[in-house]
Amino acid sequence: MKIRWLGHSAFVLTSDSGTRILTDPYESGSYDGAVGYKPITETVDIVTASHEHEDHFCLKGLPEGFECVTKAGKHEAGGLAITGVKTYHDETKGKERGPNVIFVIDIDGLRVCHLGDLGHTLSGDELGAIGKVDVLLIPVGGFFTIGPKEALKVMKALSPAVTIPMHFKTESLGFPIEPVDNFLSLAGEHERPGASEIEITKDGLGSKRVIVLEHEL
Repeated sequence: MKIRWLGHSAFVLTSDSGTRILTDPYESGSYDGAVGYKPITETVDIVTASHEHEDHFCLKGLPEGFECVTKAGKHEAGGLAITGVKTYHDETKGKERGPNVIFVIDIDGLRVCHLGDLGHTLSGDELGAIGKVDVLLIPVGGFFTIGPKEALKVMKALSPAVTIPMHFKTESLGFPIEPVDNFLSLAGEHERPGASEIEITKDGLGSKRVIVLEHEL
């Protein structure tokens, strides 16, 4: 499986058979230009969206022909099993920013978990519903989501083999959130391959790794 970071919380996952999944596609230029990443125009088979905010759910510019998964529960799309787990965008059960859906995607023998705009640490029931995680895509910027300290707790609770941070401050994002370095200072050892895409295989999983990708758009 290949994982490519477009920017913000948007990734393209490509299976060995060529199935392509796009997570949380943002609207370029939304929030008065704060989302400065370039437009997404990928041809994909599946789109998952954790919630309906403009920086996580925009289908404009995407070629037709994909399935869209936005709800909690068990789904099958493009021949893949996808599980949505209901959570919240804040610490007050959605009273401030609404709901959030975590998606776990079974792909090439790996379980990839995209936390969306998770705004709180996870309960025992939520951890049980998520289950085993091999690859974790986790927000770390704080303010609108969990911040570095909470992200570290969530990462340790889920215990993935590979953790990839997302939703942090970059030169293309005008939100008042923290840079990835604040999370990395707590997480410790990490890798920066200097690329937007990496390949991960089930056989290649070893010791726990935190990998910081470069946004492509």
